[in-house]
Amino acid sequence: MHEASPPADPTSAESAALVAQSDPDGSPVTPAEPAVREAPVMTAMRTHATNAAALDGEGRVQDERFLNREQGQIGFNERVLAMAADEQVPLLERLRYLTIVSNNLDEFFEVRVAELKRMLATGRGDEGAIRATLAAHARRVNALIDRQYQLLNEHVLPAMAAEGITILMTNEWTSQVREWAQRLFVEEIEPLLTPIGLDPAHPFPNVLNKSLNFIVELEGQDAFGRRADVAVVQAPRVLPRVLRVPAEVSGQPHAVMLLSSLVLGFVDQLFPGMQVRGLHQFRITRNSDLFVDDETITDLRSALQDELSQRHFGDSVRLEVSATCPELLVSRLLTEVDLEPHDCFRVPGPVNLVRLAALIDLVDRPELKFPSFAPRLPIELRDDLFAAIRRSDILLHHPYDSFAPVMQFLQSAASDPKVVAIRQTIYRTGSDSQLMESLIAASRAGKAVTVVVELMARFDEETNIKWANRLEEAGVHVVYGVVGHKTHAKMALIVRREEGRLVRYAHLGTGNYHSSTARLYEDFGMFTCDEAICGDVHEVFRRMTGLGRAGRLSALLQAPFTLADGVIEAIEREAEHARAGRKAYLAAKMNSLVEARVVDALYAASQAGVKIDLIVRGICVLRPGVPGLSETIRVRSVVGRFLEHSRVYYFLNDGRRDVWLSSADWMDRNLYRRVEVAFPVCDADLKRRVVDEAITVHLRDNDAAWQMQADGSYVRRRHRGAKRFVSQQALLERTRG
Repeated sequence: MHEASPPADPTSAESAALVAQSDPDGSPVTPAEPAVREAPVMTAMRTHATNAAALDGEGRVQDERFLNREQGQIGFNERVLAMAADEQVPLLERLRYLTIVSNNLDEFFEVRVAELKRMLATGRGDEGAIRATLAAHARRVNALIDRQYQLLNEHVLPAMAAEGITILMTNEWTSQVREWAQRLFVEEIEPLLTPIGLDPAHPFPNVLNKSLNFIVELEGQDAFGRRADVAVVQAPRVLPRVLRVPAEVSGQPHAVMLLSSLVLGFVDQLFPGMQVRGLHQFRITRNSDLFVDDETITDLRSALQDELSQRHFGDSVRLEVSATCPELLVSRLLTEVDLEPHDCFRVPGPVNLVRLAALIDLVDRPELKFPSFAPRLPIELRDDLFAAIRRSDILLHHPYDSFAPVMQFLQSAASDPKVVAIRQTIYRTGSDSQLMESLIAASRAGKAVTVVVELMARFDEETNIKWANRLEEAGVHVVYGVVGHKTHAKMALIVRREEGRLVRYAHLGTGNYHSSTARLYEDFGMFTCDEAICGDVHEVFRRMTGLGRAGRLSALLQAPFTLADGVIEAIEREAEHARAGRKAYLAAKMNSLVEARVVDALYAASQAGVKIDLIVRGICVLRPGVPGLSETIRVRSVVGRFLEHSRVYYFLNDGRRDVWLSSADWMDRNLYRRVEVAFPVCDADLKRRVVDEAITVHLRDNDAAWQMQADGSYVRRRHRGAKRFVSQQALLERTRG
């Protein structure tokens, strides 16, 4: 089915629908089905955007212009969880969404909650407000976790079992399965386990961040006459958490066993002669934000390596424990890791659902996963890439368009005798990257290769250090950007000698140079040889690699210099058009909207009469639809098969239709503490395409889109009485058209 393309300029009809709180096609916005709507207890948090400690026990603050960012982050995970509850989603993908929620919550605690706890420890902020904020977050996360495990235990696992996909628990083992498990435990598991009895000679062990552990209740006396009643068993990370059980053993086509079940089944063998009264999983989450003193370090890479060695042992921020664990043991664990009762989260199942993602890969059932698709390769890119770029700018919309041309752009540069220089930024690229291998090959071929590697890319620091080492060994000039400002811009610049002169070609994008995530994340990229844009890209690289005053950019906006002011000026210009009686409209798509100056500018534009559509996947601290404040602002969040990741800014500008693509969300860190760029889309056809595929198609979505309410809650838009329209599916259909 090929859906008709929506109008390219969502102005008057869209804005009227906004004020009426209805879909662009006129169908009403209705509450989500009970299975997927946010719980009422989760919808009434109103806090200041920039003060994480501004939430009192009832979620009230003096300045109600802003919502709390952490509550917004939890709310995003509630929308992801709704995908796990949606029976229209393939079964194994529903399991994947459950694991994604767990992974997101890990980072939430490792970074956001850790920051609040650091504020408490250092005396920054109001202690009472911070404690109330932490308690409020804990209540909402507990409700989220309860729903998550309910979906797992009562819906997803039974549905999987009906399809012959089973997780064999110890009480379900047949004699044949037990014999197989016994042999596996003795040969592969037990030699790697170290049981630690807790007594004066054996203090509580230093537990790794997010590792699987067991606390064991014991009774009896050992060979030395000791009577320790509690022990801890740590599961090394080299052990797989999900193991395939051979069909000839289980009698089932797709059976797996969890490592925790193996330990539970044979834990008595770790404590011979003693009675095991109970075994309970637990997991500690620790502060994983790295601290490097920008003012005192002399070698960033060395300093970061020192910090990385300590990441696994940062301050505790969360305890997860089996729901059946006795209160006395929970209290002991909390004491040992210096946490409070509201830091404990009891779970009726595996303490780390992230590990269940391995099960999805073990099961070969394509019909239970999203259908495979072939990304589109634009016709103009099937021959000479550089000739195609000379003819016109080329836009790629991943994952609908193939990432292969981006790889080709750099791979061909390595062997092209006309290429003399390559410059590239790297934020996240993965541990196995053909792109990085191309840069190494280019350097070995005698090209002048400069790579700006961001060593502080959170949770990718170790991978980036390894690549930096390999690049330097190959003769690449590696720099680490600007101290104090993460390099988040996505840029590549190739210089060719053509007919006796140097010609520059650039690729700029909204997402990372990461071929794997390019199939999962929605992003835009653009090839160009426009002299103004390429000249600006050259200047931005000069700023990052050298010293001196910044030169003026003619085409790009760059953080931390001109991007914030440029965005605010464009918003204010729309307000001026509205006050002058001209049609005024702006739309933006991003991951997060947090920055207070931008929010205030949007409020002022709304009060001037500007119609505003915001498509914000995750955190949004702006309150839409508030009379006298934001009546003409509509905020949507789209959660689907692909992670909506692109940043797009669209300003009607009295018919000029300014379209910008960027690596930057409207957040404080992106606009003021990072190196980011926003680049213009100049070609009229490409402008229409960006607005169509990034804005209009999502405004039409009446199934995967969530509409934000003034109190910060979200209501899923349903297609009652209207034809179902799913934006990502419509874009996938176009790749087949």
